[in-house]
Amino acid sequence: MQTYAEISALREQIKQYKKDGHSIALVPTMGNLHEGHLNLVKKAHEQADIVIVSIFVNPLQFDNSDDLNRYPRTLEADINKLEQTGATLVFTPTPDTMYPQGMDKQTFIDVPGLSSILEGAARPGHFRGVTTIVGKLFNIIQPDVACFGEKDYQQLAIIRQMVTDLCMDITIINVPTAREIDGLAMSSRNSRLSIDDRQRAPAISRTMRWVCSALRGGRRDFASLVEDAQDQLRAADIEPDEIHIRDAKTLEPVAETSTQAVILMSAYLGDVRLIDNQVIDLNSEPKKEAAATDLE
Repeated sequence: MQTYAEISALREQIKQYKKDGHSIALVPTMGNLHEGHLNLVKKAHEQADIVIVSIFVNPLQFDNSDDLNRYPRTLEADINKLEQTGATLVFTPTPDTMYPQGMDKQTFIDVPGLSSILEGAARPGHFRGVTTIVGKLFNIIQPDVACFGEKDYQQLAIIRQMVTDLCMDITIINVPTAREIDGLAMSSRNSRLSIDDRQRAPAISRTMRWVCSALRGGRRDFASLVEDAQDQLRAADIEPDEIHIRDAKTLEPVAETSTQAVILMSAYLGDVRLIDNQVIDLNSEPKKEAAATDLE
């Protein structure tokens, strides 16, 4: 496995890959890799000959400098994991490499509409930072496919829209959320949880499954359903942040014509903010509500 930190050398290698007729898959990450990231790499292997993984903690997508400084950086361990998973190449640029003129002079990519609602409304500028760095990575690497996890559901929708709007010849592959045995969505932020918070954290996925069960059972009183979910989180000593039930395709409020809904959930355990989501079909026959522990 090769490691590159400079753009010019990376581009020369990519030219050779393309000259040799190889297809390329990209897996963009911010490091501190877990099994969810490695699932993306495995999926990328199914899609292309060459798998490139980028590791870059992107300052542009953090709206809190303390959060940026606390973000786990485990480059040596990450590279070891990627070698075992069979990645072809790792790109590890610095902020100076990606933003040579400084971030205050950076040209931005913004996806209006999708970037300003939900998570985007709560974290202004966050998705602009995401689309800008992903756009730069796409331009540098020019992959045939790129793999993203479904856990960051709104981010996935925004990147798909960016690729469509900018006529990028890249196929976006979505990969299901990887979970711990107790149901907690895998996240680099999980390592920051205290022992007690880690024990409470699975209540987030249990609450989300309960919401799914209620929707499958025919409930459509979305506002009160969200309130009930917030109460369940608080009962588990978890502070709810945002809970939304939206149309899975548009992220707009669920309408009578909606065929799928997505539950988007974020919550705080201490100062750690965790997110999760799940998509469900709305056009199936209502089912008798099941216990949350019985749901997948």
